[in-house]
Amino acid sequence: MAKLQDKVAVITGGASGIGAAAARLFAAEGAKVVIVDLNEDKGMAFEADLKALNLPVQFIKANITNEEEVENIFKQTVESFGKVDIVFNNAGIGRVHPSHDLHYSEWRQTVNVDLDGVFLVARESIREMLKTGGGTIVNTASMYGFVGSPGSAAYNAAKGGVINLTRSLALEYAEQNIRINALCPGFIDTPIIPEESKQALVAATPVKRLGKAEEMAKAVLFLASDDSSFMTGSSLTVDGGYTAQ
Repeated sequence: MAKLQDKVAVITGGASGIGAAAARLFAAEGAKVVIVDLNEDKGMAFEADLKALNLPVQFIKANITNEEEVENIFKQTVESFGKVDIVFNNAGIGRVHPSHDLHYSEWRQTVNVDLDGVFLVARESIREMLKTGGGTIVNTASMYGFVGSPGSAAYNAAKGGVINLTRSLALEYAEQNIRINALCPGFIDTPIIPEESKQALVAATPVKRLGKAEEMAKAVLFLASDDSSFMTGSSLTVDGGYTAQ
């Protein structure tokens, strides 16, 4: 039997990269999938691709830093599919910039998306899951939530925050049957990584290659499914050995 049969999953940042790979895998595993992204063109095109395969998907354009738009994600999902079982809280941005030249507005934008937005989506997820007796949330953090890297102070601070937010929420809602874990990817071969940076990132990774979005999707499936039923408040690091150094 498919691992997510008859489940309803919401995936933010779902139109490309790890989010899109997870959407494909979740749908293949029997879930009805709501793809959320700020990029309407990519989102609509991806929805059309999956619908052409007769997969039950819906695209919703939303900015995860806007409370009303986040609330609408869940309102539309429930109207379309009746419930919310799984949320892959994946949308985020990255910025590499020397900290002494980093404008406060740039710091705020990064933390706003990568931490505040994660909280807003998690809060609305929990509100829906409390109505139906439970569910599963997977927050995308990063290996850089555990270790530092020059020029990424805002990103690293936000991802560290996601890891501890995950722990706190997991403890708060464990008795309500809501499991909350974090995925901490390493360097993944997605459009967010410039071609000119890839060689250096490969050299810095012990297994000497970049990760694949499909590999991350399988890790998310594990965290979202009953395969991880005794896990909550955990951070699963999938980084090719980077943080073991």
